[in-house]
Amino acid sequence: MTTTTHTTAADNTDTHTTDTRTTATDITVPAVDAEAAAERLRRWRLVLGGDGGDGTGCALAGTDAAMDRTLEALYGSGPGDGSGRGGPRGAGLGGSAPRVARWLGDIRTYFPTSVVQVMQRDAIDRLGLSALLLEPEMLEAVEADVHLVGTLLSLNKAMPETTKETARAVVRKVVEDLEKRLTTRTRATLSGALDRSARVSRPRHHDIDWNRTIRANLKNYLPEYRTVVPERLIGYGRASQAVKKEVILCIDQSGSMAASVVYASVFGAVLASMRALTTRLVVFDTSVVDLTDQLTDPVDVLFGTQLGGGTDINRALAYCQSRITRPAETVVVLISDLYEGGIRDEMLKRVAAMKASGVQFVTLLALSDEGAPAYDREHAAALAALGAPAFACTPDLFPDVMAAALEKRPLPIPEAAV
Repeated sequence: MTTTTHTTAADNTDTHTTDTRTTATDITVPAVDAEAAAERLRRWRLVLGGDGGDGTGCALAGTDAAMDRTLEALYGSGPGDGSGRGGPRGAGLGGSAPRVARWLGDIRTYFPTSVVQVMQRDAIDRLGLSALLLEPEMLEAVEADVHLVGTLLSLNKAMPETTKETARAVVRKVVEDLEKRLTTRTRATLSGALDRSARVSRPRHHDIDWNRTIRANLKNYLPEYRTVVPERLIGYGRASQAVKKEVILCIDQSGSMAASVVYASVFGAVLASMRALTTRLVVFDTSVVDLTDQLTDPVDVLFGTQLGGGTDINRALAYCQSRITRPAETVVVLISDLYEGGIRDEMLKRVAAMKASGVQFVTLLALSDEGAPAYDREHAAALAALGAPAFACTPDLFPDVMAAALEKRPLPIPEAAV
């Protein structure tokens, strides 16, 4: 009996194992898509550059080969690049303007605009092509973006007269594109904020600010009726020429702040176009320049800046402070990475004094799409302790930040901010 049971169990086990194996062999594994595999290999070949040791064994022809040459010229390794490769892979761009112009045309042929802009940036940084941008034919070949504008502004003083008109045309194209993107929402957001910031004591029913009205009448709370008697109504006013706020944009024009300078200049022009706002634009390094009279044209503002040099935030804030006439109705926006070359303690005292007088003080480490730059964390922490937290701000968020400042609400600070 025992033997029979054992034999049956073994037989069952064998049968189960056999069935399992049979089922496994019946599963159909999809065949590898040869076309997709070839495309992946082609892409890896373009990325790796075709060095003998890249392992792809893939040869390129036609358009792919031409695309590869444009990548080699920029990203190819030379004998002294520290890559460890035996010899130069790329031809480079050298110092030939015609050759660079052809290369700029090639990348626009083979790659989308967003990639072209990145490659241009890399070419300027890696191959030192800034000097070639002083030639008109170069500027006509490039894809214009905020970063290119920043580079052109840094070269402004060295730019020959034959190039300046072309450079202005390039900058104007970028500025006009930014104005189309940013103007409508900025005006709509700030117009609403200005309406709400103008309080009136005899509002129409639909203009009553119920939150403020309830707070102002809490002393009139009737417990037995569980209600507040609104003896005093507070309402939203209507923005008019008589209801004005003052905005001072104080912009650090050191080299690392190039994108912020571009965006701030465009926003400055938009704010200046709003009747209910008085806008002042101040740029600084170790000196201070007031560009308010040029705000009708942000291109003029940009060419009035001088990227690079040192930084004296204290001096810039002293100038801004001297221009404040109505502290309670003023918003000061400092756009800087906070690397102070001036007197730190004096800078902090000025910020404290402005806030104590009723000024809304906003500190932006950057006004761009690139996130927070390198910045002085000690100064940022000191400003935060004064109630002026420093944070990076995207152009899309800036109207909301300004609206909150105009209404004296908490600023919409991103979670990743200081």
